[in-house]
Amino acid sequence: MPSVMPPLSEILVAVLLLGSGGVVLVAALGLRRLPDFFLRMHAPALASTLAAWIVSLASIVHFSARGASLALHVWLIIIVLSITAPITTIVLARAALFRRRQAGDHPLPAPLRRRS
Repeated sequence: MPSVMPPLSEILVAVLLLGSGGVVLVAALGLRRLPDFFLRMHAPALASTLAAWIVSLASIVHFSARGASLALHVWLIIIVLSITAPITTIVLARAALFRRRQAGDHPLPAPLRRRS
């Protein structure tokens, strides 16, 4: 017979998931409102990481309440996301900066020069 979650943990999981959805909604509003690509990158990069942490916490509460012990296997997912999300953001920013330099848009910073 499957174990049943206590109502308090169900409420906590629901609040965490709704909070995560609220964070993503604010990030979507930032995408809509901010005028430039580089400014638009900031809102979802931070919000997606925070939302992923909140969902991971909700998963830990959910699986810990259903099982007999603390379920920390979800931390593997958030560790991988925490490592890859900033790297992806940096790569996207560098690609956009390269494309703008190739297009000749001007108030951009000069490329870094190598020292000999």
